[in-house]
Amino acid sequence: MDLQHWLGRATHAIQDWADTFGPYQPHPALQVDDGRFATAFEDFTARLRDNYPFFHPHYAGQMLKPPHPAAVVGYLTAMLINPNNHALDGGPATARMEREAVAQLAAMFGYDTHLGHLTTSGTIANLEALFVARELHPGRGVAYSADAHYTHGRMCRVLGMEGHAVPTDDRGRMDLDALEDLLRSGRVGTVVLTAGTTGLGVVDPIHEALILKERYGVRFHVDAAYGGFFTLLAGAEGPEGLAPEPWRAIARCDSVVVDPHKHGLQPYGCGAVLFRDPEVGRFYLHDSPYTYFTSTDLHLGEISLECSRAGASAAALWLTFRLLPPTADGLGRVLAAGRRAALNWAQLITTSDHLELYQQPELDIVSYFPVVDPATLSGIDRASARILTDGMTSPDPVFLSTLRADSEAFAARHPKVTTDADGARILRSVLMKPESEHHVEHLHQQVERLAGQRPPLAR
Repeated sequence: MDLQHWLGRATHAIQDWADTFGPYQPHPALQVDDGRFATAFEDFTARLRDNYPFFHPHYAGQMLKPPHPAAVVGYLTAMLINPNNHALDGGPATARMEREAVAQLAAMFGYDTHLGHLTTSGTIANLEALFVARELHPGRGVAYSADAHYTHGRMCRVLGMEGHAVPTDDRGRMDLDALEDLLRSGRVGTVVLTAGTTGLGVVDPIHEALILKERYGVRFHVDAAYGGFFTLLAGAEGPEGLAPEPWRAIARCDSVVVDPHKHGLQPYGCGAVLFRDPEVGRFYLHDSPYTYFTSTDLHLGEISLECSRAGASAAALWLTFRLLPPTADGLGRVLAAGRRAALNWAQLITTSDHLELYQQPELDIVSYFPVVDPATLSGIDRASARILTDGMTSPDPVFLSTLRADSEAFAARHPKVTTDADGARILRSVLMKPESEHHVEHLHQQVERLAGQRPPLAR
């Protein structure tokens, strides 16, 4: 795609539409001449240079990458109108686009029926899911794994619910025996299972947990904000294929959250929450004396805790899905490249003299640490911090991130490492750009070189 061409077409298309309503004179209070704007724009673009190169395959740090050009064009085109998807009065076209795009997400997870909408983030999406959970099970708490996103504990406090962190096994998955012990107490009404933890990309055993859902009559919510689109690789052939069982089990859970602004190629912020039972919409019921007046159809604001939401986000997602739908042959090919990259890098690390794999990647997050002598947590922590900094300042830079692993988790995976501290930073790389597949060897060589450079002894 020629982005500059299509952005030009976008302004012309919106101007052609605007011209059908007749001419008018913009108010002089809004006028800014090109000279003044040029000065401000120069300062603005100079400030933007203080960013990491999220677009580049040598950036292998956090879950950040630019949106697809189709999403950029869709967002900016709709933004020129600036619809508000709270009500059909504020965005009739983009509200329809939102419903269509959300229906595609529901089909991706195997929901036969659904109620859902886009949100500004996974945090808000999870808040909505837990809000509904509270209304269905008043007075009962929420269980989530100790490695789940901190959103859940924080949102429980916001909602006045008791939160319970469930221990994890030596792979970072929720311990189902510990979960059942908690469920026997009767204090829990909802269990949050994670399909892709943001630290290590671990998928909880959702399919195995379903028996507890029936046994104890609890509600199951799946936080798939980061990993949800990997369901497109469930049962796929080739090295990128994932075991289908946990992903297919999502269809039997009560709600699910996914963030299109991660693997859905969208700009921030675009999250989504989906409920399997449309009847939960009754918990959102409210009235507004100045909206919802143009149509008797359901307005998206009637099933959302948020009010104003950018119709441009829905437009961007709808246009992207027209070109790269959430199917195995569409977005699935994008995710497959990142997963293959993670598996390839993990294999390179296993043969390295300077790096050691923390644990085998499940999705597209690679976790590893520098080999130090003696093998201690404190030594690993210092070396990881040095590599992170040296990598960014190298003439041929590589951008990583770190993850703090506590001593118990580290010992479970690497018992030969001396636990002389309560934890250590390890290195972590998210390979969510498909271009990473062609750059992992270079990334590995750079990190291995940095790991092999020993710092001078302290005097």
